[in-house]
Amino acid sequence: MDHGRFPIDPWALVETSYSSEDMGVTETLFAVANGYLGMRGNPEEGRPSYAHGTFVNGFHETWPIRHAEAAFGFARTGQTIVNAPDTKVLKIYVDDEPLTFGTADLEHYERRLDFRDGVLRRRLLWRTPSGKRVRIDSTRMVSMTQRHLAVMTLEVEVLTGDAPIVISSQILNRQDGMDEYRMPQQLTTALDPRKTAVFAERVLEPRMSYASDDRMLLGYQCAHSGMRLAVAADHVLETDDEHEILHRADDDQAKAVFRVDARQGHPLRLTKTVSYHTSRGVPVRELSDRCDRTLDRVKRHGVAQYVEDQRAWYADFWAGADVEIGGETDGETDEHRAVQQAIRFNLFSLAQATGRIDGLGVPAKGVTGSGYEGHYFWDTEIYVVPFLSYTNPEIARNALHFRSLMLPAARERAREMAQSGAMYPWRTINGEEASAYYAAGSAQVHINADIAYALIKYVAATGDEGFLVREGIDILVETSRMWADLGFWRSNGEPSFHIHGVTGPDEYTTVVNNNLFTNVMARFNLEQAVAALAWIRDQHPDDYVRVVSRLKLDPAEAEEWQRCADGMTIPYDEGLGIHPQDDYFLDREVWDLSQTPDELFPLMLHFHPLVIYRFQVLKQADVVLALFLQGDRFTLEEKRADFEYYDPITTGDSTLSAVVQSVIAAEVGYHEAALNYFHQALYVDLVNLHGNTVDGLHVASCGGVWSALAFGFGGMRDYGGRLSFDPRLPVTWDRLTFRFCWRGTRVLVELTTDRIRFSVVAGDDPVPLTVRGLEHVVAPDAPVEVELVDQGERIDGLLGDRPIVGGQRADGSTITAGVPEPIHPPDETDATTGEIPVPLLDAPSLAPQVPQS
Repeated sequence: MDHGRFPIDPWALVETSYSSEDMGVTETLFAVANGYLGMRGNPEEGRPSYAHGTFVNGFHETWPIRHAEAAFGFARTGQTIVNAPDTKVLKIYVDDEPLTFGTADLEHYERRLDFRDGVLRRRLLWRTPSGKRVRIDSTRMVSMTQRHLAVMTLEVEVLTGDAPIVISSQILNRQDGMDEYRMPQQLTTALDPRKTAVFAERVLEPRMSYASDDRMLLGYQCAHSGMRLAVAADHVLETDDEHEILHRADDDQAKAVFRVDARQGHPLRLTKTVSYHTSRGVPVRELSDRCDRTLDRVKRHGVAQYVEDQRAWYADFWAGADVEIGGETDGETDEHRAVQQAIRFNLFSLAQATGRIDGLGVPAKGVTGSGYEGHYFWDTEIYVVPFLSYTNPEIARNALHFRSLMLPAARERAREMAQSGAMYPWRTINGEEASAYYAAGSAQVHINADIAYALIKYVAATGDEGFLVREGIDILVETSRMWADLGFWRSNGEPSFHIHGVTGPDEYTTVVNNNLFTNVMARFNLEQAVAALAWIRDQHPDDYVRVVSRLKLDPAEAEEWQRCADGMTIPYDEGLGIHPQDDYFLDREVWDLSQTPDELFPLMLHFHPLVIYRFQVLKQADVVLALFLQGDRFTLEEKRADFEYYDPITTGDSTLSAVVQSVIAAEVGYHEAALNYFHQALYVDLVNLHGNTVDGLHVASCGGVWSALAFGFGGMRDYGGRLSFDPRLPVTWDRLTFRFCWRGTRVLVELTTDRIRFSVVAGDDPVPLTVRGLEHVVAPDAPVEVELVDQGERIDGLLGDRPIVGGQRADGSTITAGVPEPIHPPDETDATTGEIPVPLLDAPSLAPQVPQS
């Protein structure tokens, strides 16, 4: 990052000068959100802007997916998050001159997003065209304690002379593109599957609008999904100068205009409180009443109370989630201070993406942008829920409860796919499968096991047996039924269980047989279902009877699941000494990434999927991810061999990859590679490494940053409900400090080069754990300190991108490498704008997606 413009601050993201060149990125970085409601960092004045955005988790429109060649079971209905009406607009005029960034003469500019209270603060000193100097301070906050509430303040003071000031506060429907400030960058091309296409016709149908002396409101219903939304705003103007207030409302805009005859040195202050409420079935008028209740409560208690509550919420969050690192022995360097800031930015982003999901999922971009249509993926269970389970278990429970609520739709999807049990959708908002490209979408049935994995880890970390008995067991049973039905038995002397026609996490290899990740995770899913049923039967016999009745469970099913797990096929090549990604992965030619020009990445935007599928090349870690999640099922030697084979052919085109590669690199000794991958994950959004931060933050990567710190460098593992530590502190770090919560007890971990110390900072129960095989118990009055002779084996250098070739396949042939030569189409860019021309799609349909996440 440019630390001249973005100075290092351990507890804030700070910007000290305005630039229009990275407007879209900074709109994402300076977003404020609470998991339910998110507001991009657009200027209060409304322009200029890359993409105006206010998003409500789960508020979406549906549209028919039109397949060029349809088939039974293809996803039929697309779902896209809707850009909710914009309440951020507070236009400022002094002497009837508007404040407009890019043309305004700003003597001072600072924007600060504080990680300790989630408040975005901006401070300007504007010299107007007439020469007056005007101080403008503003704040923006989305409440973590009142999920439907946002608070904005604006303070304006003329420092030289008197001047008329006008503030136009608005609620503006931007979704349908009717306002005059729509920016051309909002149009997108369907060639990039990470982006959201645009609707051509009206999405939000007006149902209510008014503007009175007390309040203004807009209410809508989505044209096809039927979802409803109401948004209302209150204002409090504080000034001792003469003023008047005007109100106006129509279908797509509600406005309160404040005209003040401002005197020099007499500041005016406007406080704007807004409330958003949405529903799938409640009428808009009822949502209007809910907005009234939220805003009336703010009037009674005062805004200051909610600001204080916000700071208290974040204080509790950081008490459980903060991670601190130390620099080299000669003192903390700017590099380490920057890393510390970036760590907290990623953790803060997790708070903003999850804090108040309250029965909803976690979109891949949180509520900071429209990327990936606002869909929920497996990202949540593998990269986000583990962080929550060990730091904020109540939020983890919310995320898993959402998957429980989706179970009926998952059962229906399984019937559609001719399977027993339940099959969770690969990408969704409302519970229905929305992946139009089945090869890299619906075929990723590993999501069933991913959800089961997150559930089991949550129960182990929290001891929340009640959740397992009431909701979790249903997920485990129904997903196990799917695996037992999906797979089949083969026998060549020894019976073995196989799963064919699936896609693993690596979307550059699709519809394969015996994908190792899928089989390893399915085995875990089956084993845990069997163990959970046995435990409920023995410990909660009454509940067991209800489970059997509710799920129509035959005890013979569990016996079959155990046989499937025991007989699961786990691919392994004796000659190469590695685990093939699937049965035929090694039959392919290797893609030589070292001979591929940088401008051809990501591969999915420059090569037809079939071209990619013919090679050994990975979009993201697949086998390596299995080595992490199921690490107790592999030896250290197997992990190292697999990592050395797969790392050079992994493109990292997915932001989900670097964190996993960092964890395993640290474990097997590639310490420099581990730190390099960690930095790639750490700066995914802060430096826009993948070029699409404009569409929203990469929430899963943020969760992975914590995993890289705690699991990678901290060496923490939880296998079989038992905690263990085998740390790998980077050579350039003196210390690593993090916290985790284990069954109600919060433990502080302090790692240095020669020791690791555990101490209880909250809770009363002791925590058993092991450090490199030796057992210890950490108690409230008995911290544990263990000396370390080293930080594990150190292997210097990076593996690079030259693949391992020359190995012999089972048939005796030699593995070779090559690179396909792309033939580029004629230049179709518009000579006047430089943009690829993209026609608006026939409403309400959008282009189908291709490889995702």
